[in-house]
Amino acid sequence: MADSEEDHENEAACHCVPPQEGSEKTESEREKRYRERMQRKKEVIDSAIARADQNKGLLLILTGNGKGKSSSAFGMIARALGHGMRVGVAQFIKSRKDTGEEAFFRHQENVIWHVLGEGFTWDTQDLARDTETAQRGWAIVQEMLRDPTLDLIVLDELTYPIKFGWLDLTMVLNDLKNRPPMQHVVITGRAAPEALCEAADTVTEMRDIKHAYRAGIQAQKGIDL
Repeated sequence: MADSEEDHENEAACHCVPPQEGSEKTESEREKRYRERMQRKKEVIDSAIARADQNKGLLLILTGNGKGKSSSAFGMIARALGHGMRVGVAQFIKSRKDTGEEAFFRHQENVIWHVLGEGFTWDTQDLARDTETAQRGWAIVQEMLRDPTLDLIVLDELTYPIKFGWLDLTMVLNDLKNRPPMQHVVITGRAAPEALCEAADTVTEMRDIKHAYRAGIQAQKGIDL
């Protein structure tokens, strides 16, 4: 009986392209190597987690010329609030009160927010006034650093009053050292002093690669303010 046209089509459909020789074996070896690599990585990570048996309030420094220092700190505020923690914010240098972060966080139940600055030094151009403003602001911070009910404190742009000599670094370090044991502090600003970085538990440096401002683009709501 002659084969029908349909039989020939079915036969042709069954002649799939055969797998390349060794491809299944190669894939199996890749999966095995991947599994072994992940197992080794898991052992390293599990070991590091097991060694991390301390629990303490952290001092974190966010410095460098790149964008994102304050934004990162405000992200930690959101994280802390998600855990029901109380947060205090002290903003040095900045005097404006129309930023998105303040508009949002100031009205949160567990947030205390202080704008302590009067603008940048090239705006005020008054050393005595800038020094007095910074020291008056630090007196407020000292109260916050003595308050055990504040779980996280953000000292935004604190590095500038230190750099310009408005605040004594030794005093700042002493106040930070004597804060409640479980109180976390985040400090932002360029050119963080070496002594401050040495006292910190975590230091992150933001690197400036490219910035829209240098192309003549204005600060944008939701991104820069």
